[in-house]
Amino acid sequence: MDEILIDDRGSWRVVTLNRPDRLNSFNEAMHRALASALDGARDPACRAVLLTGAGRGFCAGQDLADVTVAEGSAPDLGVTIETFYNPLVRQIRGLDKPVVCAVNGTAAGAGANIALACDLVIAARSAKFIQSFAKIGLVPDSGGTWFLPRLIGDARARGLAMLAEPISAETAANWGLIWRVTDDDRLISEAEALTAHLATQPTQGLALIKQALAAAATSTLDAQLDLERDLQRQAGRTPDYAEGVDAFIGKRAPTFTGRAH
Repeated sequence: MDEILIDDRGSWRVVTLNRPDRLNSFNEAMHRALASALDGARDPACRAVLLTGAGRGFCAGQDLADVTVAEGSAPDLGVTIETFYNPLVRQIRGLDKPVVCAVNGTAAGAGANIALACDLVIAARSAKFIQSFAKIGLVPDSGGTWFLPRLIGDARARGLAMLAEPISAETAANWGLIWRVTDDDRLISEAEALTAHLATQPTQGLALIKQALAAAATSTLDAQLDLERDLQRQAGRTPDYAEGVDAFIGKRAPTFTGRAH
């Protein structure tokens, strides 16, 4: 069985975690296959990505039975994080196009935080988000300690991290942890429609939005104002800006190409 399924839809790509018998938990093979799938999405012809999971769960995090973790009495988990999880989060955040995540079922541990690394998260009503690390004496990784306080505040971040209790998709949406919750039978169709829509939008402009928001987490206001100026200069030189203005003046729907020049 392929650990990752890839379905190219022309201008966008569906990437599915495919270890349903293990709740799509990560082993080394799945890490490498996912990295390859996301690397392929860098093709300019691909203008958006949808990430989801096969079966009854999105991702249960690390497969604790995987030899890279279980071998020896005191494994160096930092090596696993440095080799696989950190590059994966950086790859998702650094992709110069929108990444949508459709969370079906449980998103636990690193699986929850990989979902949070995506740009827009839509979850089935039955989905659960669990920072399960504390249950086995570990620290939230894959960006968890960075994403959580920024998305939901320090108090809730500490509660989720220290108590390791699941929260529902509706709670996650109400807290601002994710973008939207939907009925289970509509999850994939809504996520696909959202991704297909993003693939028709000004791709370069969306990439610059990602860049600006990423910088804002550590910028001063003065630095962010300067960055907005510089990025707006780039955006104003793209064909999609010219098309957007022309369409607005002509009172017609724009046709964006996503090209940089």
